[in-house]
Amino acid sequence: MSETLGLVDGDSSTATTSTAVSTPARTRRLRIAPADVAAAASFLMLAIFVLIRQWRHLGDGYLVHSGQDQTMWEWFFAVTERSLVNFDNPLSSTLQNYPLGVNLMANTAMFGVSIPLAPITHLFGPTVTFTLALTLGLAGTATAWYWVLSRHVVTSRFAAAVGGVFCGFAPAMISHANGHPNFVALFLLPFIALLVIRLGSGVRPVRNGVVLGLAVAYQIFLGEEPLLVYTIAFTIFGVAYGASRPAAAIAAARRGFKGLCIAGVVSLAIVAIPLWWQFFGPQSYHAIEHGSVGNDVNAFTRFPTQSLAGDPGSAEGLSMNSTEENAFFGWPLLLLTAMTAVWRWRLPMARAASATIVVMGVLSLGVELTVAHNDTGIRLPWSWFAKLPLLESVLESRFAMGCIPAIAILLALGTDRAMASGRAGQRATTLLWLGWLAVALIPLAPAPLAVAQRTPAPAFFADGTWRSYVTDGSVVTVPLPRPEDAKMLSWQSDEGFGFPIAGGYFVGPAGPEGKGKYGPDDRPTALLLGKTQNTGVVPDIDDATRATALDDLRFWDADVVVLPPGKNEQALLTTVNQLLGVAGKHVDGVWVWDVRPLT
Repeated sequence: MSETLGLVDGDSSTATTSTAVSTPARTRRLRIAPADVAAAASFLMLAIFVLIRQWRHLGDGYLVHSGQDQTMWEWFFAVTERSLVNFDNPLSSTLQNYPLGVNLMANTAMFGVSIPLAPITHLFGPTVTFTLALTLGLAGTATAWYWVLSRHVVTSRFAAAVGGVFCGFAPAMISHANGHPNFVALFLLPFIALLVIRLGSGVRPVRNGVVLGLAVAYQIFLGEEPLLVYTIAFTIFGVAYGASRPAAAIAAARRGFKGLCIAGVVSLAIVAIPLWWQFFGPQSYHAIEHGSVGNDVNAFTRFPTQSLAGDPGSAEGLSMNSTEENAFFGWPLLLLTAMTAVWRWRLPMARAASATIVVMGVLSLGVELTVAHNDTGIRLPWSWFAKLPLLESVLESRFAMGCIPAIAILLALGTDRAMASGRAGQRATTLLWLGWLAVALIPLAPAPLAVAQRTPAPAFFADGTWRSYVTDGSVVTVPLPRPEDAKMLSWQSDEGFGFPIAGGYFVGPAGPEGKGKYGPDDRPTALLLGKTQNTGVVPDIDDATRATALDDLRFWDADVVVLPPGKNEQALLTTVNQLLGVAGKHVDGVWVWDVRPLT
């Protein structure tokens, strides 16, 4: 494998790696040393530390910076478990956005986690599954990169651990750990890259092609967007690396073609039906437009919010929200990365990693250069690709995550060289490097993620009172569940999905073109109720408005309308009373309108 990578250019620190293709070396790679166990255990402990507050409050804790994402993910995990138990189609559900439903394959249902962990969900609930997925995602990603680096890039286990811990706990990883397990569970990606490189050696193309196909298929069920981002990053890395030895690179590509074809066939055989459902099935959509969400240049030099050197204002105006701090490497790490690139420039791997950092960083800036919140008007390369199929739905700031493994490789190469210098008696080099490493990484050390107490379900739901009001129709809450407030999804899940709900938090088609939208394609009554809650002003209600409300209730096949406690409750109560022409009843903590006679 390492001869394919070509790490050895007369460099003493990596010279032993050149023998990795021999049988004894292959056996050595599979042998688990005490250092490997220590590294994996350390990564797991660090992941638990990051999520310790959530682990301590599994019953009522909620990650503060997740917005409504934690609720959405827990609903996906819970509904998948229910589908498996009831032998329903897991790719779709009408339990939210009733009666149209949700295309779960077109959302981040993460079947690669929700299906194998369904027993955990069944026994302990979706919050445990969610927290476990985040914890194992962080630790697993760090361990996977440590394994690949220690077996194929560097000889020092410590150097591999430095690279592994950065891959698993980089600022973007901690940011996404607030509510995006699909961007945390990236443990397959280094092995996918390794398998692609291995195909270039021409050894066992059928076996390696089949394994690669299985890995890609599974990664699709873990997260398609991370696979896309890292495929682009690895392609850039491969092209830059191949430029050092173009003849060898072309020969490797030819040798790997057969295996790649096999991998494609295997992967397609597994994911063809789910992908058809995603793009052409019920409630599929063409694309989702986020607008311009590229990184500000300053986002690269700032420290992340949830780090030792960060503070609540660190990312102000530089990221979409607390789950999208996709850069935030801090200026010391950027400086160390640049110095390491110069120091190790002689190595093709260092040059390829440097090129990957630059290209992925530039792509993450979006269509126009922004510096310190100021739009410069300078068009950037992403403008050439932003409207292409698949790429048009990507949040371009996430391309900065493609820099993470490239930075880790440079850190590992630098650490490996420094440790070798120490063994050779050049302790000053080792101490200087370790000092720089501490200055660069300690400020980025993650803090435990903040947790708040969940809003408890009203007794109307928690005590099962809803059963007296639901026959075979839906529950319509006031206002309807939406991305801004999706707590109704948790209340529904806690009641064993005994009723469907109108509205929800998902991505589905909207408008005549069927473009993707977060939340349902809003009906007039949903918009009216949402506006009333936001403004606190009771709108003018006439006969036409009442007729529209009844039409919407019939569309939703509503059995009951429920107003839980919340913002501008009195204005909403007056509005619904006027819409329905009857006064609501206060039952077990909520206002209730039994609309079965009307619908």
